[in-house]
Amino acid sequence: MSGGPHGILLVDKPQGLTSHDVVARIRRAANTRKVGHAGTLDPMATGLLIIGLGTATRLLTHVVGTDKVYEATIRLGESTVTDDAEGDVVDKAEAAAVDAISADAVAVGIRSLTGPIEQVPSTVSAIKVDGKRAYARARAGETVELKARPITIHAFDVSAERRMPGLIDLDARVACSSGTYIRALARDLGAGLGVGGHLTMLRRTSVGPFDTAAATPLEALVSGEVAVADVLVPPAEAAARLFPRLELDAQQAVDLGHGKKLQVAAPEAAGLHAAIAPDGRLVALAAVSKTGVVRVETGFPTTEESD
Repeated sequence: MSGGPHGILLVDKPQGLTSHDVVARIRRAANTRKVGHAGTLDPMATGLLIIGLGTATRLLTHVVGTDKVYEATIRLGESTVTDDAEGDVVDKAEAAAVDAISADAVAVGIRSLTGPIEQVPSTVSAIKVDGKRAYARARAGETVELKARPITIHAFDVSAERRMPGLIDLDARVACSSGTYIRALARDLGAGLGVGGHLTMLRRTSVGPFDTAAATPLEALVSGEVAVADVLVPPAEAAARLFPRLELDAQQAVDLGHGKKLQVAAPEAAGLHAAIAPDGRLVALAAVSKTGVVRVETGFPTTEESD
C-alpha cells in the first residue's frame, strides 16, 4: 500500500473543537489529504472520535452504524434552546417542583426511556432538512420540526445524583444504538418529569469495538509527542474487529482483488467478512452467502490512485 498512511486512528477529542476541526488537525499531523471521521461529536463533547486515513476511510461508513457508549451529566430543572449547556436557558422550573422529584420518579422516567423507543432529535442537530442542516435552519430563526426515529437505549444507568435548590444533576452511563442523541435523552427525561432538562457534560467512551482506553489525546498527535503512524490501527485489524475474518489463499486474494466471486466453505454466519490476504493485507469487505459465495462489497486497493 502506498501514498501515505492507511488505518484507523482512535482520537480522544478535547472540548471546544468540532469533529471537522479534529480532521483538519490530523490531516496536517499525518501529512495526508485523505482523512475522514465516523460519528460526529459536538464541540461540547469529549471522547472517542474514529478517524480514517487513506484506504481505511472506506471502513468509516461501517463504523458509523455501530453501537455507542457515553458518560453524561443531565441537569433537571432547566431547559435550553440546544438541549445542552451551550444554549441559552429558555425555561426554568419552580424550585419546589424540582425538589419534590423523588429518586423513584427519576428511575421511572429512565425506565421509560430504556429499550426500543422513538426519539425526536434535537432541533440543533446535523440532520438535513430539505438539504440544509437543522442547526443552520434553527440558528437562522426558522422553525424546525424533526420526525421521531426508532433507536434503542441498551442501558441507561445513573451512578450519582447531586441536588441543589431547584436543580438535580445526574451522572449517567448510556449505551445506545447509532443515531441516538444524548441531548434529546436529557430533554425527554426532564420533560417527562415536568421540569425540563438538558445536558451539561458528554463523553463518548466507545464506538462499536473501539474504546477510549486505546485512544490518543489529540494534542499529543498534533504536537508530535505521539506519531500518527505509531498508533494507527491497520485496515485489516480494524476490519477484523468489526467483522468475522475470512482468510484467503494467495490466488483467492488476487481473484477477489480483481472483483471476482469466490466459492468457500459455508460460513458459520452469512454477512460481511473481513477478507484477509496471506500477507495480512485487507483485500475487501466481502459479502459471504449461506452457501459460501463470496463477492466484494468494498474493495481495498493496494495503491491509492488519487494520491
